[in-house]
Amino acid sequence: MQVNNNGVSSLISQVQEKQNNLFEKLASGKKVNNATDGAAAQQIIDRLTSEVEGSRQAINNVYDGISLAQVAEGGLGSINDDVNRIRELTLQSGSGILSSGDRRAIQSEITQLQENITQTIEQTNFAGKPLLSSDGELSFQAGANSGQSISVGTQDIASKLSGVLSIDITSGTSVDEALSAADEAIEVVGGARGDLGATQNRFESAARTLTQSSINTAEARSRIQDLDYAQAASERASNDVRSQAAVSVQAQANQQEGQVLALLN
Repeated sequence: MQVNNNGVSSLISQVQEKQNNLFEKLASGKKVNNATDGAAAQQIIDRLTSEVEGSRQAINNVYDGISLAQVAEGGLGSINDDVNRIRELTLQSGSGILSSGDRRAIQSEITQLQENITQTIEQTNFAGKPLLSSDGELSFQAGANSGQSISVGTQDIASKLSGVLSIDITSGTSVDEALSAADEAIEVVGGARGDLGATQNRFESAARTLTQSSINTAEARSRIQDLDYAQAASERASNDVRSQAAVSVQAQANQQEGQVLALLN
């Protein structure tokens, strides 16, 4: 039997190429490492990877938005406590048995609370962004695609609390005026807190949706990209047999070639 040496060499090259490809897949854990393993599959994998990474960053953005809203809501909560205390002191000042000294003591506490409110407004910031001292909005990309943003509104709270910040029961502010100003401030602060609560709910809903979407997309990518180790191991064993057979045939071809040369000599 004559063995074609060129054919054997070609077979060995094919087996070796297959072996190298299997080694690469086993080392990476992926059945698709580049476009040569499947152009369409690689394109789909790249698109799914982009979606996964986009969703991951969007989730980070969403949690930034939640943190910002919580900081703003915390500042408003503190202001609400101070306004309620001012209202309580205003009611106390309406007692006819109080002396002028008593009223001055009450006003001293009111003034301290007013300063606390002003300081809270000035210091309620997030990453350098003022949250309670100017009207506007801060937008957060809350999805992997365009048009998926959520905005957090900011307000100039100081201007809306001017009435309660100017209460002075020792210099002409009546109890009725002070109570009206305090009630208005409580309503303003309550409305702002309600808006922030609704925004936080939107962010939290977006975070849940993005997280589930990211998991589903990553699983879809895994089904296309990840290697079936059992199948790869089986292919490797089969390829090892082919490799050994090809080497044996090559050895036989070399032996026959040597015998021919010996006869010619």
